[in-house]
Amino acid sequence: MITHADMDRLIDQHLAAELAADSTAAVAVYTDDVEHDVVGWPTGPVSGPAAAKDFYDQLIAAFVNEEMNLVRTLYGADHCVVEHQARGRFPHGFAGAPASDRQVVFRMLHVFEFRGHAISRENVWLDGGAISAQLSAA
Repeated sequence: MITHADMDRLIDQHLAAELAADSTAAVAVYTDDVEHDVVGWPTGPVSGPAAAKDFYDQLIAAFVNEEMNLVRTLYGADHCVVEHQARGRFPHGFAGAPASDRQVVFRMLHVFEFRGHAISRENVWLDGGAISAQLSAA
């Protein structure tokens, strides 16, 4: 059984890799059959580390992730829900909002599931409305 400390360690390793723009390290904590689902992303849910790495390569090209501040974590036996406040830039725009080098701040919700000592599913929800509003502000 995975402990809460093990969950935190895997999530911290994963998010540190995202912040370092290292897609290979970001997926190194995943199971071979991981389901990766960013709600609203054009591909929909994807399966496997290679498909998840493709997502992170696209994300790294589109978003300069500068900070992820932990708000709260709720634990279950084999899963946890983590709320963050993220800060970064979308120099190429976001969902129809114009490109901008201004920093945006938005909420993210991650739902992680674990099998063994790896992440078997990651589901991400983000406040796209807050991102678009900040990028579109005059």
